[in-house]
Amino acid sequence: MTYDLKSVTLPTLGPGGIRALNALAGMPIIGAALVNKLRRDAGFAALTAKPIDDAPTFMPMLPDVAPTLPALDARDDRGNADPALDTDARAGFHFPTIADYHAAYRAGTLTPVDVAERFLARWEESERTLRPLRGFISMRRDDIMAQAAASAARWKTGRPIGPFDGVPIAAKDEIDQAGYVTTIGTKLFDGVAPAARDSAAVARLRAAGAVMVGKANMHEIGIGVTGFNQHYGSARNPYNDAFHTGGSSAGPACVVAAGLVPMAIGADGGGSIRLPASYCGVVGLKPTFGRISEAGAAPLCWSVAFLGPLANCARDAALAYHVMAGADPQDPHSLGHPAPDIDDGAPHSLAGIRLGVYWPWFRDAQPSVVAACEALLHQMCARGATLVEVDLPELELARVAHLVSITAEMSAGMLPRIRSRFSDFGIETQLNLAIARASTAVEYVHAQRVRTRIIAHFERALGQCDAIITPAAGNTAPRIHAGGGAVSDLGRTMETMRFAFPSNFTGHPAISFPAGYDAAGLPVGLQAIGKGWSERLLLRLAAFADTIVERRRPQRYYAPIDG
Repeated sequence: MTYDLKSVTLPTLGPGGIRALNALAGMPIIGAALVNKLRRDAGFAALTAKPIDDAPTFMPMLPDVAPTLPALDARDDRGNADPALDTDARAGFHFPTIADYHAAYRAGTLTPVDVAERFLARWEESERTLRPLRGFISMRRDDIMAQAAASAARWKTGRPIGPFDGVPIAAKDEIDQAGYVTTIGTKLFDGVAPAARDSAAVARLRAAGAVMVGKANMHEIGIGVTGFNQHYGSARNPYNDAFHTGGSSAGPACVVAAGLVPMAIGADGGGSIRLPASYCGVVGLKPTFGRISEAGAAPLCWSVAFLGPLANCARDAALAYHVMAGADPQDPHSLGHPAPDIDDGAPHSLAGIRLGVYWPWFRDAQPSVVAACEALLHQMCARGATLVEVDLPELELARVAHLVSITAEMSAGMLPRIRSRFSDFGIETQLNLAIARASTAVEYVHAQRVRTRIIAHFERALGQCDAIITPAAGNTAPRIHAGGGAVSDLGRTMETMRFAFPSNFTGHPAISFPAGYDAAGLPVGLQAIGKGWSERLLLRLAAFADTIVERRRPQRYYAPIDG
């Protein structure tokens, strides 16, 4: 075994400490020395400490071959013509699913207009409390009601247009939605014209009938893992509103876990779908690189960026993935890949599936996280899966190379506003950008050489198994600062991201799904990383977990219909 992933020890700073550090970082000589020290403490020096001779890989490249999956148990293939009607087999508390919405519309007990009105009322209720949920940045009532009326007319004539017809769906506010300004969670886009057209992902969901209900909150410009937002207020964890949701897709995880919507679109550059999914107890899928078009998404970190669904059950995540995935001429990275596919139902057995585990990595997390994840892994093996031990070298090198890649690309993407309006960023974002701006071109190229090596390491490990299993995050949700202010805890950030970053860097698909709860009732997620184009298998694993992991009702719950 060659486990080398390090824990980073850095000071935890509150709002006052961050402001002081930002002031020092802005000084000509002291600032450069301070930023260089922070970079050394964060492990940046590891990137150039050893020679790397591999040619650089500037975008993830995986073989365009769909992996062969073990056949489903004969009882699992229901062959249902309408996947939205699929019978669910969830354990514990039942969140409303897409099938529940459709059942209500078919029975005539509710219409999409009724649901839209209820949604708006429940959202207002979530904002009127002492601790507002802050799931959304922006919402247009007139637009929501117009979409709902159009859907109701289709249902009245018996002609719904797709699996999402009349279902309320949210999108993270770095994804274009016609009529809304894409803020990326910052105030720097005040006065910018609303998007004239939908992003490709939103357009496909809208074409399937979705009622797009607004732009969900996020960590400012996606450069953080808690979900903190100084400008719009931080989204709160529905399981305990004194805690964060995780980020940067904070709002999508929040509004899904709170039952306001059954599914939302997130974006993931370093775990930003899977981390909030883990913290909020929902399913979050980061597909293979290029599987879902990035057209119309803010170009924050182009070589590690992915769009994907967050949903309260694997079935709804699968439906959303199937609608959004596939070739799009607007995004050349989406072209020429195997066609997306999903199962018809939840599996009764995992027979024939080989699950890879790198134990030193798997167990490098909070004890409560490890315990919940190991328990679920053992249940999966008891139902037919085979456990295979694998080795994954150079994870520390991969961590630093991913960190250089994502922060350098974010810094470059925001460069005009960094130059002209740096002080308008939140104070935590200013500190993170100060560290990011210090990366050099040599470091960036060296990081892409490392990418070549890490892809090879993961391809080698995945040659021995069908999916690599880890916790989704190294910890459970952190507590929100008592005063609601910014906190810089880079050590905890690295712990949080310990299992998330590799698949962003390599392009492999990965999914987080509920594994249980810690002693305080905070959710824990299990992660599966698959071969390229193996989303069907990852969703199968999540669907199996749905049947055995007992779900709990959140503390803050606002579903517009019953589950």
